[in-house]
Amino acid sequence: MITDELVRAALKNVVDPEIGLDIVNLGLVYRIDVLEDGRVVDIDMTLTTPACPAGPQILDQAKREVLALGEVYKQLQDVRINLVWTPFWNPSLMSEEAREELGFF
Repeated sequence: MITDELVRAALKNVVDPEIGLDIVNLGLVYRIDVLEDGRVVDIDMTLTTPACPAGPQILDQAKREVLALGEVYKQLQDVRINLVWTPFWNPSLMSEEAREELGFF
């Protein structure tokens, strides 16, 4: 069955093209729920800024990466990406590795 960890691993393939880091380590993924016995994955995520020019691309790629899990987990039928702005993203949400790579200490 699809798990939160599998979804996070898939989302690590989604890289913010302006920053060069994946959306999980950037702290853009706030919530992942696997629902209906793995048929639906519901994700709350944000962008670094509401004016992010790569936003549509990032959201589309996130959905595609998680839907690709359906090749192995045949029960997966739908992936819902909810763009949220609360809490507003800030660098403290990044993983330690991401902060180090970008020079935030």
